[in-house]
Formats: sequence, structure tokens, C-alpha cells
Amino acid sequence: MKTSQLGIQLIKHYESLNDNDLTLIGLQPKMDPAGIWTSGYGHAILIDGEFLKGIENEAIAYQYTIADENAAMVQLANDLIPRENQVNSLRLNCQWNVFDSLVSFVFNEGFENLLTSTLLKRIKTDMTPDMITEAFLMWNEAGGKVQRGLTYRRQTEALLCTTGELKFFN
Repeated sequence: MKTSQLGIQLIKHYESLNDNDLTLIGLQPKMDPAGIWTSGYGHAILIDGEFLKGIENEAIAYQYTIADENAAMVQLANDLIPRENQVNSLRLNCQWNVFDSLVSFVFNEGFENLLTSTLLKRIKTDMTPDMITEAFLMWNEAGGKVQRGLTYRRQTEALLCTTGELKFFN
């Protein structure tokens, strides 16, 4: 399966583009609540296989400024491929809305976290929508603190997963 336009909209909405310095050309990277620098739509910046983290690395992060929204879309499309492959490897035989919500989750939290999650166990065993929503909402912290943005994202992913409806909660 491939991520549908609704799934792409979900990811784009919660990852968003950053252009906080209009005196600079291009779209600058931003640091997420966990301290990881990202460019475009949530593309984690890696140096030697490690996440680039911390405000002290801002100058390095800015070397990863991207030109415009079109470049961000190309980067997102490339970033989706391995996440789609990972979710497809689970052989869930699911509908597109479940697939899209899981790709968004993996994009944000990582495949290893999905593999060991209550969320995946509940999806595999056809739990009720409320139980699946509860499992999504277990993943709303960064740096040990509940993040409003992650809570909204998990609510959106849960609703898409359980109903096929895309609704943004922020």
C-alpha cells in the first residue's frame, strides 16, 4: 500500500514547514520538542547516522535549509517510502485509513516503537475504537512531558484509523 492524500495531509499538517527567518532564502530547519532538528515536513537531520540534536547545533542544522515547498514535498515522498515498506511488512491486511494512521505514527515515533506498542497489539486483535484511541494517546510525550501537539496528532491518527475521517484537533 501507499500513503493516500489524506495520510499525506495529516503528516504535512502536524510536521508543518518552518520559515521563521524571512531574511534568509529557503525554509529553515526547526528543532522538535525532543530536541531533534528537522527540515521540510519532519525530515530528521542525521549526521553519521545520529539525530542532530540541541540548540548548540543550530548552525549545522541551518546547512540543511531546503529551497521551497516543492523540495519539501519531494523530501516527504522519499521519507514515506521506507515507512510504507515497514508498515507493509506487518502484513496487516488493513484498510487504507489504518495504514495511513500507522504510517503517520511511524513517521513520528519510529517503527521500533510501533513494533512493541500496545497500539499494534490492539489493531492486530480488532479491539474497539475506544481501546485503539486510548493506545494512540499513550504516545503523546516528548522529553518526558505531555505535548499538546502530540496529543492532537494522536487524536487525529486515532480518528482516521477508526473511522476514516480526517479531522485536525488544533
